[in-house]
Amino acid sequence: MMPSLVDTILSAAVLVFAAFAVVRNATPAARIAQRARTLGDAPRTVDVADAAPSSFAQRLGARLAALGERLPIFEAAHRSELAKRLLRAGFRGNRAASALIGIKVLFGGIAALTMFVLGHHIPVVEKLLVLRIIVAGAFFMIGMMLPEFALQIYTRRRQAQIASALPDALDLLVICTNAGHSLAASVVRIAEEMRAIAPALARELELTAQELRIDSDSSAVLRNLAERVDVASLRALVTTLNQSQRYGTPITQALQVLARAERTQHMRRLEERAAKLSIKITLPMMFFILPTVVLIAAGPAVLRLMTVFHP
Repeated sequence: MMPSLVDTILSAAVLVFAAFAVVRNATPAARIAQRARTLGDAPRTVDVADAAPSSFAQRLGARLAALGERLPIFEAAHRSELAKRLLRAGFRGNRAASALIGIKVLFGGIAALTMFVLGHHIPVVEKLLVLRIIVAGAFFMIGMMLPEFALQIYTRRRQAQIASALPDALDLLVICTNAGHSLAASVVRIAEEMRAIAPALARELELTAQELRIDSDSSAVLRNLAERVDVASLRALVTTLNQSQRYGTPITQALQVLARAERTQHMRRLEERAAKLSIKITLPMMFFILPTVVLIAAGPAVLRLMTVFHP
């Protein structure tokens, strides 16, 4: 009697769970979400790498992107902010934000699992399971923040490379405009010339040239360039070009003034770095160079004094 009753209760529970799952999937919100996931995971003919990932890194990125798309722990505003940061770092994939979220969760899980396993060797944490879980949760949050810190460092380094190569690009732009080239042709030529010197700036200029071929509103395209790169000197260039086009002022003269100012500012930054070098080298000299010099200079005298007073 008792086993049959238990079987009946379990069967009823399974039927209720199955009916709840069917009803949940039948709601309009669930159908819309499933359709969005299907469209997001469907292969696109535009990007061959997304349609058929061949290498291990591409397959891993696709798995992480799928994981990030299915996690409901990040809001749309946070996802859009991550997409903007990735765009400034040069990652323009459609699933870049989802891949970053998957990487964040992966790093957080690895950090939490490592802390939970190694908690047996910590004197205070090993006695209390609750404390070990709390510490593992803290390490999970730290692990989730590490990819964003790495992305921020990479973005700053990329922006610094673009800013350092911008004076040369301005000089080339002045030459192209003096030769009578249009803005789109000048951008294409500069991108070709800067590809070996500054690949990041060349890629941004190539994308800007493609947008200029499609969109007739050059002001909006230049604003998109300034928003993608987020460099102060490039924003000044975009502002100068937009004002020249709006008010009909000679663009060559404005670019010459801007190039001269940018070159002067670049030299000033180099002088500041050279001035800081003497301060930064003080501690290495005190700890590594000065003891060696003292040992070489005073070593023989100390040895002679030791032989004189201790024959």
